Amino acid sequence: QVQLVESGGGFVQPGGSLRLSCVASGFTSNYYAIGWFRQAPGKEREGVACISPSDGSTYYADSVKGRFTISRDNAKNTVYLQLNSLRPEDTAVYYCGADPILCTVDATYVMDYWGKGTLVTVSS
Repeated sequence: QVQLVESGGGFVQPGGSLRLSCVASGFTSNYYAIGWFRQAPGKEREGVACISPSDGSTYYADSVKGRFTISRDNAKNTVYLQLNSLRPEDTAVYYCGADPILCTVDATYVMDYWGKGTLVTVSS
């Protein structure tokens, strides 16, 4: 059974940090691009970051460049998203997606597999 399970969300004050995890099972995730996307209440889904399977190239949305870092540990079938310098506008449900073809932060692209998300709330 294919699964992507996100964890690590929570409540944090502005300027704080969190590390999200996306654990893959049921497929060979090492050959898949893994992307993080987010959706805030009342807003459209937004691409955040993506990491390719081959050379580990990374891609970021302009809104998170310099603050968020995506990385992967293939031995653990896990992709991480380090969130630093968090802002209230980063509040959203964060989802990870996996795709064998394209690594993208284009939110209109439909990844093959999706997790159910983890909530990040940034507030004072």
